[in-house]
Amino acid sequence: MKIFTIIVTVIASALIIFNITQVDVNAPFEGQSVIALITILTSLCAIVLLQILRTSKLIEKKTKENK
Repeated sequence: MKIFTIIVTVIASALIIFNITQVDVNAPFEGQSVIALITILTSLCAIVLLQILRTSKLIEKKTKENK
């Protein structure tokens, strides 16, 4: 599970970097820039969710060790 979350986080980070280059700073809410901004936002959400999953698995593992 740890490797999966790392791989998906790297892919999401790459998508963020790529889409930052696609945003037109003069018109950020027109055309392709909107799609790039939405993809950046969804990639950030995916990273946050994966980190929450990783933390919950770590907590679960530690509680099983204590029992």
